[in-house]
Amino acid sequence: MSDGRAAVGQAAVDQLLEVLDLDPTGEMTFRGMSPPVGPQRVYGGQVAGQALVAAGRTVDPERFVHSLHGYFVRPGDPAEPIEYQVENIRDGRSFSVRRAVALQHDKPIFFMSASFQRAEEGLDHQATSPLDVPEPQDVPTMSDRLARYPERLGIWGQIPRPIDVRYVGEPGWVRPGDRPADPHQRVWMRVDGKLPDDPLLHACLLTYASDLTLLDSVLSMHGEVWGPGGVVGASLDHALWFHRPFRADEWFLYDCWSPSASGARGLATGRMFTTDGRQIASAVQEGLLRRVGA
Repeated sequence: MSDGRAAVGQAAVDQLLEVLDLDPTGEMTFRGMSPPVGPQRVYGGQVAGQALVAAGRTVDPERFVHSLHGYFVRPGDPAEPIEYQVENIRDGRSFSVRRAVALQHDKPIFFMSASFQRAEEGLDHQATSPLDVPEPQDVPTMSDRLARYPERLGIWGQIPRPIDVRYVGEPGWVRPGDRPADPHQRVWMRVDGKLPDDPLLHACLLTYASDLTLLDSVLSMHGEVWGPGGVVGASLDHALWFHRPFRADEWFLYDCWSPSASGARGLATGRMFTTDGRQIASAVQEGLLRRVGA
């Protein structure tokens, strides 16, 4: 925004939709850009979401993505375009599989496999949604949280916020000592605006959102925080399974926890539930986590 403040609401959502609207450069190749204002490295959820856009545009739209598995292999430069190359692994009677590679300077920064399936009927069961969680309207907004920590604003006060993120407990960017240990990190999320009725776009935005807070659940186990006096980290890989139809512009609860951390790596897993208790997705991520001094 021209006054230096972060874009929010529909304006921020529209900016994100532009980032996800890749330019085709060939039958199976695409080019993407990063937002003009952002962190020093390309946000992992952005490159994963763009890779899914690229893969999905080569698949019959009657087939919906049901899983993706990706690896972050190099940090991305937000000042440079990202080239996406898609490989058609297989088109079967029910499933289509694609491999998408994101490149900068002719080197891969991320690669992903994604599988798409035509709609079918079958067995149906799911985990139970957590019962002891307040409604999203009763949870502090990101602006409410940031107001308590003005020193955390900096670039974060300028980056567009297309996702309304509401932590039920303390987030990982509070001051060291301000975060109690909690085995579960629960966050309400939704795209903070209206989206078109395109299932692939909603899946790409859920992919984008799924990387925002997942790794923080490893720190939550120990009451640790990000930054000076705490931990620095980076996503190593990311996996996501889509279970049921959903809209990314409607509230969902991201219920995350960490089953293990060792060797400067932490494993995080999460489940996403709609407000009426339907499980729409599951995620798993491993990240590099290293302590830093004050």
